[in-house]
Amino acid sequence: MVRMKRTLARLLVLGLSMTAAYMTLFGQAEPVTGADDPAPLFTDKDPVLHRNKQAAMHIVFDLLAYGHWDEAPKWLTEKYIQHNPCCASGRQTVMDFFGKAGKSRPIPASTKDYSTKIVSVVAQGDMVMVANRVERADPRTPGKTYTTTHFDMWRFVDGKADEHWDEGAIAAPPAAAGQGKGKQ
Repeated sequence: MVRMKRTLARLLVLGLSMTAAYMTLFGQAEPVTGADDPAPLFTDKDPVLHRNKQAAMHIVFDLLAYGHWDEAPKWLTEKYIQHNPCCASGRQTVMDFFGKAGKSRPIPASTKDYSTKIVSVVAQGDMVMVANRVERADPRTPGKTYTTTHFDMWRFVDGKADEHWDEGAIAAPPAAAGQGKGKQ
């Protein structure tokens, strides 16, 4: 009996050690945070880069975060090439797709109060890339979340986004009731 208790105690210690090692190796090292005020990230001394960064800011906040898709013609070309598999190219197609997501919300007066937290903005030539913080469900631990970085990148023509890239993926269809489970 004593030998069995020692074996169980060793297994418990081993299990706790393995759990600690797993969390060290696979847990999130540092949460992603964004700038307290994103406005300075969308400025540049170069007038063309500044114009493009300002347009990117309006796309990120006015259109994507707060749903003011009626203003898309100010910031997107009619051709607007879309590389995200969610929808086809064309400004009107994108407006229709995202416009169905819900009513527009008021844009806060201060950029410090924006809901989307910006990590960085990089501009070079006719390209602007914006990285922002996102929180996602942790598939390893139900009920837990983790933070990571989402990116959007645009190519600009005359101050309007003409082409867009991000890490968009095609979502799996919802599983049919009972599908994928063995007979019980």
